Amino acid sequence: MKNKVLITGAGGQLGQCIKDLQASYSDFEFCFTDVQDLDISNEQDVLGFFETNQIRWCINCAAYTAVDKAESDEKMAYDINAIGAKNLAMACQVHKAKLIHISTDFVFDGAQSVPYSEEAQTNPLGVYGDSKLQGELEIQAKLKEHFIIRTSWLYSEYGQNFLKTMLKLGEDREALNVVGDQVGTPTYAGDLAIVLLDIIKNNTEQYGIYHFSNEGVASWYDFARAIFDIQGNDRIKVGNIPSEAYPTPAKRPSFSVLDKAKIKKQLNIEIPYWRDSLYKVINQIK
Repeated sequence: MKNKVLITGAGGQLGQCIKDLQASYSDFEFCFTDVQDLDISNEQDVLGFFETNQIRWCINCAAYTAVDKAESDEKMAYDINAIGAKNLAMACQVHKAKLIHISTDFVFDGAQSVPYSEEAQTNPLGVYGDSKLQGELEIQAKLKEHFIIRTSWLYSEYGQNFLKTMLKLGEDREALNVVGDQVGTPTYAGDLAIVLLDIIKNNTEQYGIYHFSNEGVASWYDFARAIFDIQGNDRIKVGNIPSEAYPTPAKRPSFSVLDKAKIKKQLNIEIPYWRDSLYKVINQIK
């Protein structure tokens, strides 16, 4: 019998990257849902969906990710990121399914100067990070068979993300200022999607928290420069500015590089360098 795999938030960039890979995972039967099909913040809806569809695995890509808006839209952020995660964990527990949940580097405050391991102290700086942390804690309290995958700076050919914004701005701008004192790692959603599906394919049982991003380190300024460099746009001038020159409602971690030693060892994977994946995606968009 085929593994029935529920993908929540399937309209987002990670969900769409999983859709692109489904032909390579013919042993799975996918249920792709978005909020209009399944409201994860509604406990009864979630339990009913699992019952009707006999779900064996769930990849939770549904998230409230508007970091700045979350500061004034707290209830919605917690409903999706914390209560939604709790409801999925409970449904998995009741129906003996396994959960892969996507979390974020924003659970950290950025005060470290070495990459964050899975055991590092969490201390979110804003509503978004805290709502995601609460979701992690809900899952850990309710379900043993879980994988929490923290990732960072996700981009792809789909949806709204930093890459797409830069490419758009690069069409008609002569100059652009980008923050250079926030450091992390850009991550291609397609690379993450492969890892998530392989966890299911290999029926991995090494449950717990894992960190996944592409390899390497960059600032947002470095990321922008690389985008225009790979694109061959030498017309646009990119300025490097400090965070205080670009104030936002939510404070961001100044350093959020993730230590990926655990996922590489436990799941035996190789991770592409961020610039190599970026090159691939820009050429796909072209």
